[in-house]
Amino acid sequence: SLALSLLSISSILSLAADWPQWRGPKRDGVSPETGLLKSWPQGGPKLAWDIKGLGKGMASVAVADGKIFTMGSRKDGQMVIAFDASTQKELWAAKVSRHGGEPRCTPTVSAGKVYAISDDGEVLCCNAADGKVLWQKSYKKDFGDPAKPGWQFSESPLVDGDRIIVTPGHEKHFMVALNAATGAEIWTLKTKLEGDGHDGAGYTGAVISNGGGVKQYVTMVGKGAIGVSAKDGKLLWHYDKVANGTAVIPTPLVWDDYVFVSSGYQTGAALLKLSKDGSGVKAEEQYFLDHKTFQNHHGGMVKLGDHIYAGTGHNNGFPVCIEWKTGKVVWNKDRGPGRESAAVIAADGNQIGRASCRERV
Repeated sequence: SLALSLLSISSILSLAADWPQWRGPKRDGVSPETGLLKSWPQGGPKLAWDIKGLGKGMASVAVADGKIFTMGSRKDGQMVIAFDASTQKELWAAKVSRHGGEPRCTPTVSAGKVYAISDDGEVLCCNAADGKVLWQKSYKKDFGDPAKPGWQFSESPLVDGDRIIVTPGHEKHFMVALNAATGAEIWTLKTKLEGDGHDGAGYTGAVISNGGGVKQYVTMVGKGAIGVSAKDGKLLWHYDKVANGTAVIPTPLVWDDYVFVSSGYQTGAALLKLSKDGSGVKAEEQYFLDHKTFQNHHGGMVKLGDHIYAGTGHNNGFPVCIEWKTGKVVWNKDRGPGRESAAVIAADGNQIGRASCRERV
């Protein structure tokens, strides 16, 4: 239920730092908050409040400027919905799509605007204050009508300064940079990827890397991991060993010159090192972990210091700690209560995990 999702962030809402997008301020699943409890009381933390009636969906939440933003499918279609964080009162709801699907996008909040994508590929920008729609784009009408992934579009858009990055997955509009204020196209990546996996988009959103000294957008698509030049939309590199034919889901971890990627469906994980290669960038595999050693299906991964923490296993979330430099498994544990995949975030030097929640009402 949505109540569980909001319980997991109830302590964050009372503190200063925002969580304005998918996986937090830096899209790495790490909260900047400090001074949090090191252990929870018997029976867990007290429920502060919950909210019902958002409709179906699989979106997480963004928290910014005293408001909570999420998506839900209501009788009129897929909506972006805003709440007052202190009173939990609904402030507004803006329609993204008339399609009665289940949105999977976590809204992105930046510079007083909210950006969201419906599961059928409708892109919306609206005012964070009142939900007024500022501009809209459509994967179908504007970006070649790409084939939808098996579980529909699930991307959470990246806002990088004055631009928004989306990944329709069409060979003539594979990744697109749009003006964040107007929706006007800045550049588009045209490519037909080869190798393992399936054509089109994956199930995450891009992250920013400066690996090899080149600013780039890194994401996972149907055929694995890619890096795209932020300057002009040129494809810099492609790595397909973490692709599979069903669903490529986890958000890449990026730091310094490194990229750590993983995929479920009996695939595995890899550490890549990025380096300058003439006018471009090359991605060199440092090691590959087979699925028996580590695979993140859902729920994501976080890096703290020299280690990566995640849930491992197909449709499972068994806690595991990996030394990032070597790929060595430092420890793995039974999960205890809970089932299926596990969502992982980190705060105040601690990792926090919970069993996945497939649907809400």
